[in-house]
Amino acid sequence: MSVNVYPDLPNFRETRWITSEDVNVEHLLNVFTTIDANSDDIWEACADFMVHLYWHKARLTILEPKIEGLPDDHQSKPDCLFRLSQLFHSVRNHAERKRLLICVLNLQREGGNHYKVASVLVELSNVNQLIGLHKEGIQQAKEALEIFERLGDTAERTDCLISLAWLFCWDKQFDVAEEAAFRAINLLPVKGEQLRVCESHRALGYIYRFKGDTEKAIHHYEVALGIASTFDRHNTLFWLKYDLADLLCDEGRFDDAHAHIERAKSHTANSAYNLGRATELQASVWYGQHRLEEAKSEALRATDIFDKLGAVEDMERCGELLRMIENGLAASSQSDSDCELLKTLPFLARTDSSLEAQGPGR
Repeated sequence: MSVNVYPDLPNFRETRWITSEDVNVEHLLNVFTTIDANSDDIWEACADFMVHLYWHKARLTILEPKIEGLPDDHQSKPDCLFRLSQLFHSVRNHAERKRLLICVLNLQREGGNHYKVASVLVELSNVNQLIGLHKEGIQQAKEALEIFERLGDTAERTDCLISLAWLFCWDKQFDVAEEAAFRAINLLPVKGEQLRVCESHRALGYIYRFKGDTEKAIHHYEVALGIASTFDRHNTLFWLKYDLADLLCDEGRFDDAHAHIERAKSHTANSAYNLGRATELQASVWYGQHRLEEAKSEALRATDIFDKLGAVEDMERCGELLRMIENGLAASSQSDSDCELLKTLPFLARTDSSLEAQGPGR
């Protein structure tokens, strides 16, 4: 299990064996950690196992209590806690992910490893972005940036700037966000860091979208798509096509949005969550086109996906969309009833006139 697991690596598909053997592996690790809780090799295997789960089978693990119960001075505890936090990310439990990352941060601060402290700060800033604590995230990303600047790590400085671009954007500080994204691009070399350039352009797409400049937003999304397509990164391609579809949906260009959603679905790969988001967005497009029955079907499908993943916030958002669709269906049904009633009115009028002409003695 010690092999590197990452979608861009050629052996990524070969590591999918974990999807059928995960329970057996987990059981063995649980036994081994009981027999020898002090073995670093066993805890490294636990960390590797969680990496496999993160990429191939999003779920939590029964190893969680044992990991959290490790002594703070155990050298494997920070890495195991960090990998455990990733599993909570995969099931969209951001509160637990943040709690674990704070534990990791404290351990790394005590250990005096400045690089790892900064890396965890970036992760925490990203979590705070997701849960809406933008100002807290900004402070963490700024602290990480200062550390990486002292260490002279250009690539990590760029990641901090990209995180800041997103955070400033969601905090409605659009000009500062734009500046951070362009700083990131200008820091990077012409070759070798294209994926970070891609992320910077995606952030700019969002920034210009919120600034109301649709033309510039689409331009930066398309630049990012051009870069991502050369690397065949499914997750990045999915979100770029999703972003474009979402923007076009807001613009009322539903047919164009539908085309991008279909392309996005082709890049969901093994991500049930991404499929759920694409399905939810398709429901929004159908709703915008007043295709309410189709919208309801897609919204129910998306809700089912999020329910199985335990993605509570996404279920709530999808539930609100479903209520809007149901209201639309009810209004449409009432309108149809009113139309049918109107059709009968001339007949009723003719009947009343006929009765009057015949007189009261009928």
